[in-house]
Amino acid sequence: MADRIVELLTPALTATSVDGAGATLIDGTLGAGGHSELFLTRFPGLRVIGVDRDQSALDQSADRLSRFGDRMSFVHRRYDELAEVFAAESISSCDGVLLDLGVSSMQLDQAERGFAYASDAPLDMRMNADDDLTAADVLNTYPHGELARVLSEYGDERFAGKIASAVLAERDKEQFTTSGRLVELLYRVIPAATRRTGGHPAKRTFQALRIEVNAELRSLEEALPAAMNRLAVGGRLVVMSYQSLEDRMVKRAFADQVRTKTPPGLPVDLPGTEPDYVLVTRGAEQAPEDERERNARSASVRVRAIERIGTTHDW
Repeated sequence: MADRIVELLTPALTATSVDGAGATLIDGTLGAGGHSELFLTRFPGLRVIGVDRDQSALDQSADRLSRFGDRMSFVHRRYDELAEVFAAESISSCDGVLLDLGVSSMQLDQAERGFAYASDAPLDMRMNADDDLTAADVLNTYPHGELARVLSEYGDERFAGKIASAVLAERDKEQFTTSGRLVELLYRVIPAATRRTGGHPAKRTFQALRIEVNAELRSLEEALPAAMNRLAVGGRLVVMSYQSLEDRMVKRAFADQVRTKTPPGLPVDLPGTEPDYVLVTRGAEQAPEDERERNARSASVRVRAIERIGTTHDW
């Protein structure tokens, strides 16, 4: 949805100049740098600050984006640490924030990281290699109830309890270290009828483990208000979600901020209670059908955008 993402952010980035001069975009999930490269090319005056918790992503994107010189900055942080990002870059606000959530294509393609169930690899799944918790730690140390909760809540896994029981039985024999053994377990535990109609049996479990290891939903919960509060008037936040838990969280956060604070029943907004934000998208937008056919990974994306229109109050 590259063109649509550009379209959603363009009014905010070109409010002062058509080439983006004077505007700053925060790419909160830099990854391999594809989005940043697109915006820096489209808007020759734009400044972009790329944020990522994955140092290998920053290293790769730094090489890719070196030709843009000091128009591009790189910060090794999580996207919920925007206060630290702004302090490091000596800015107080920005004109746009882009959050492309979940695991990146680059991370999926690096088999040794353990994100993909198609390859037998160490059960790692850390987006930041400096973090302590790995997917193996979750499988080998969580009690039954906590493991079942993670699989059910973060993976929407119907057979969370059965999987947790099987994991505990197997880890008593030998600790989990690689993804291949986990995938074999899931094939045994999940009924054949479900496997035939519900996609790959490991998909939901791997998603749940990745979210738990990287505290993705807790980070998103903190990142959304941090990003909106740092927008200049006219600035926009665009979020690309890839699973329902993320999208529901974005939907609720946006809805709360476009709602008037005036008590129900009054004919007009009281001073200071009018919303500071307005929705740019109506509902969640999806990739067009032709793109979903070309790129299977785009099938699950949901895009929402919000714009700041006032400064009545902060979060």
